[in-house]
Amino acid sequence: MTETVVTASASQPAPAATGTPAAPGPARPPRRPAGPARLRALDGLRLVAALMVALYHYGGRGGAVTEAWGTSPRHQFPTLHNLFAYGCLGVQIFFVISGFVICMSGWGRSLSSFFASRAARLLPAYWVAVVLVTAVFALPVVAYEAVSPSDALVNLTMLQQPLGADRVLGVCWTLWAEVRFYALFALCVVLPGATRRRVILFCACWTLAAALAQAADEPLLDVVLMPEYAPFFIGGIGLYLVHRDRRDACGWGIAAVGFLVGQHYAVRELWNAADPDAFAHRTTAGIVLVVAFGFAAVAAIALGLLNRADWRWLTVAGALTYPFYLVHEHLGWVVIRALHRGAGLDSATTFALTLAAMLLLAWLLNRYVEKPLTPRLRAALSRVR
Repeated sequence: MTETVVTASASQPAPAATGTPAAPGPARPPRRPAGPARLRALDGLRLVAALMVALYHYGGRGGAVTEAWGTSPRHQFPTLHNLFAYGCLGVQIFFVISGFVICMSGWGRSLSSFFASRAARLLPAYWVAVVLVTAVFALPVVAYEAVSPSDALVNLTMLQQPLGADRVLGVCWTLWAEVRFYALFALCVVLPGATRRRVILFCACWTLAAALAQAADEPLLDVVLMPEYAPFFIGGIGLYLVHRDRRDACGWGIAAVGFLVGQHYAVRELWNAADPDAFAHRTTAGIVLVVAFGFAAVAAIALGLLNRADWRWLTVAGALTYPFYLVHEHLGWVVIRALHRGAGLDSATTFALTLAAMLLLAWLLNRYVEKPLTPRLRAALSRVR
């Protein structure tokens, strides 16, 4: 959700995709030819994942969104709500993308540079989104209740979940997972220096430790090792190794294990039995297929199969993904209520206009918040030693 898709160009400190190594070493299979300067297909996949989550929040679940529509989305979308219910798996796809991108961007970077890059990418839009949602929910005409001022301030730290504060942004639980992944990767890979062997060891140890944490049922280990999310991050890292060298058997193995374990957790957490009283019925096959789509799409990008998708608008789409993800849920409910119950628009029109409004807001946040503030914050943090 939060990554800037970095380029696969010579600006990366990692070894180039072609050329002669500076010093002799063990023979390695030739790496694939260099692809486009930017992996724009990855930008597009990020937007697809964000839109999947939006479909889920607007029409694929019950709960608070029912207040916006006036009735359950199940009644607003009697056929599509079952498909929209699978949109929550966009988060798992985000995590696979994140594993790929963080491994790419952290390779060859110092710890301070990695920290500055991640903080500058996450914080400006996040801070503004927290303030914006808090302010909107505080308006008397809005049906949703704002969190307390104290909890709103805690939310600015991104530590609201471990501190037990109410969340301003419903989606911020995924950012907490991302932050923990960044910390693990930074300490285990970036700090000592990224190498193929170290990355493989990190993936193997994390996979085993996460499985043991699940078996131990120890809350602290669950928080640190994230057994239910680790396979997706790890799978993405494996696919980045494949991107560096498509013949890398370890990379393929890491990605395969990530998929096999990840689909298990996804089915366990999201499957529900067919029940006329349930909002929707997610089948085992449906969940596995969506997870497989996420892994397959990133694998296709890693192999260069989607290099022809090198359209500039995909870069714009990728830039909008993070701010869109931050604001779309709660502010989208406000727009749905205004358009559907206030203006009397039909469900389909309301749905489309709400998505358009949130994309426009995301563009404004990117243009007037992220573009000016991200490089300044990165530069300021890079000066810290």
